[in-house]
Amino acid sequence: MSSPKRPHPGLSDTDSALLQLDNQLCFAVYSTSLAMTKLYKPLLDELGLTYPQYLVMLVLWEQDGLSVGALGERLFLDSGTLTPLLKRMEAGGWLTRTRAAEDERRVIITLTTAGRSLRKRAADVPRAVSCAVQCSFDEMTELRQRLHDLRKRLSLHQAHPEPVHGRDDEAA
Repeated sequence: MSSPKRPHPGLSDTDSALLQLDNQLCFAVYSTSLAMTKLYKPLLDELGLTYPQYLVMLVLWEQDGLSVGALGERLFLDSGTLTPLLKRMEAGGWLTRTRAAEDERRVIITLTTAGRSLRKRAADVPRAVSCAVQCSFDEMTELRQRLHDLRKRLSLHQAHPEPVHGRDDEAA
């Protein structure tokens, strides 16, 4: 049994509650992400992929022949993060990186035969995840949409930050 939470001097009950770990949206998202990654690890180990590599493969199975920039936009990753990942995947035989003929600054990512053939084996991954989360299709669809909406709002906020508002009792 947990001990009762003691109020902190100088903080209202509301502020005290706002600062509790279990009341943090960021912690709920973070800890869920950790649990999801742990769920995926053994499934992806069977494919010889890490979670970030799996995400790259998902994008390329949808649309092969993307530039590093387009792939980064789709995955919300910068090229500094993506390039070492893609180099390891190329060394593993999943894809090739080729400079675009019309603009050598652009690198095009293309799946190899081994990378394309891995798709069939990967079909079991979302099925296993669906079983593990124990949600209906509609629940999963709604949750995924809500998370996409949250990400969009956060991205908009980062692009156009608004000032943080103080406590109501501090209003002049």
